[in-house]
Amino acid sequence: MAGFVMGTGAVTPEEMNIMSNRIRHRGSDRVGAHVFPRGHLIQHYLHADVGPSGTEIPVPLAEGPHIVGYDGHMGNWKDLAASLKVTDGALREERLLLALYNTDGVDMLRRLTDAVFAFVIVNKDGFLAARDLLGIKTLFYGYGNDRLYLASELKSIIAVTNDVYEFPPGHFMQADGKLVPFTEYPEIPPAQWETDAQAAVKEIRRLIEESFSHRVDFVFETGSLLSGGIDSSAIAVLAAQAFQQNTGGKKRLKTFAFGVNESQDILNARKVARHIGSDHHEEVVDLKQILEVLPEVIYHLESFDPSLVRSAVSNFMISRHARQKGIQVLLSGEGGDEVFCGYAYLKSLPFDELYTNQIACLKFLHNNASLRLDRMNQCNGVRVVTPLISGPLLDYALKLAPELKQKPEAGDRIEKWIFRKAFEADLPDAIVWRLKQEFSQGSGSADVLPRYFEETVPDAEFEKVRSRFPMVRSKEECYYFNIFTSHFGTGNAVKTVGQWVAL
Repeated sequence: MAGFVMGTGAVTPEEMNIMSNRIRHRGSDRVGAHVFPRGHLIQHYLHADVGPSGTEIPVPLAEGPHIVGYDGHMGNWKDLAASLKVTDGALREERLLLALYNTDGVDMLRRLTDAVFAFVIVNKDGFLAARDLLGIKTLFYGYGNDRLYLASELKSIIAVTNDVYEFPPGHFMQADGKLVPFTEYPEIPPAQWETDAQAAVKEIRRLIEESFSHRVDFVFETGSLLSGGIDSSAIAVLAAQAFQQNTGGKKRLKTFAFGVNESQDILNARKVARHIGSDHHEEVVDLKQILEVLPEVIYHLESFDPSLVRSAVSNFMISRHARQKGIQVLLSGEGGDEVFCGYAYLKSLPFDELYTNQIACLKFLHNNASLRLDRMNQCNGVRVVTPLISGPLLDYALKLAPELKQKPEAGDRIEKWIFRKAFEADLPDAIVWRLKQEFSQGSGSADVLPRYFEETVPDAEFEKVRSRFPMVRSKEECYYFNIFTSHFGTGNAVKTVGQWVAL
């Protein structure tokens, strides 16, 4: 995880420093600036992003006047690097981006098929900025006084202008300021589904293990989030095995669970931790502790969506706890629900509508669920790694027959069935076949927060806010909305917020 800010036109050092300071949490370990003829770029890195000191930041291309600002991760780095003779080492992905740009120009984006990213490449003629299709890495832009601003977070741009927008996923922008799509979701289902369950289990396991090996190296102090659900448990199993091999069996993987009192996540995470033999840590909190962190969570999250805020609280508090334990990198099972159709509302749909709705679900990521993944770890100085968010894995999953992703059984459907089968032999049955719960439900925050705000937010306050902003759907959302607008205003910033299909 990292972050950058850029301004073009007659930007001042004062403006850039204000923007930069707003995202220092994205990497105060290493900071570098570059002033170019038409603007200014500042890059932030955590130690876990950049590694040893001594490398120039922002990263320059040795053969030309190109500079890169970057936040992302490439699963297919090794294959691309081999073709371009890019060596391993510090800032290897940034150096690869510049090599791709030098070779292919804008067409380089078509080769980033297994990567999440937001970047800007600056050259003597202008710049190229781009964001990945899923929108896992966040990016915003804004205008003011004939200047264009780009930044990893909304708060940077709102510090210098209210004319702010989300940079759309799957698009690029050059010096003319036009947003151009470079990829899109496959809206039409495949002509032929993969229906062989045995073959699918084998291929899913191979793809996940390959994605894990491409993304996880234990160079920095690494732990694994563990909710006791199938997604985080599958990643924890792989991590515990790999960690044992990496340390010669001398250390145990640290796992981290969060819950409100004795929540279901806490109880089930303990089962998994015992099963895999991890060094397990818990953060068990009450309502008072949650309420204390809500303003900080909403400021960093840059959203007021209730479902997202509830789960973000859980992420924020457990990430902070892990950082206090010395963790620099956290592994997450994020992405399993989107890849394998895990959300409860999808189970009520006819099978012939599942594919279309899965694509729609993926489109929610860029300004909703991915914010929790990015922001709640980053603000605590922790890099998060997500092996289930993989280009090849998603491509394969979209070809799976609907009944493999949601298996009909006893008048109901088992969500993520084929994914569960892929890890059936590695985990207790109670974990493998545990009913899907959103993170906020399993951790307990979804139980206490809506009830609390229903009782404490006055009817008059709710109606006053809703009369001006009809998108505010509940007293809980009203409370979060007021915190959000105190930081970001009621203008364009509100339009950058994505709202989930249900409260």
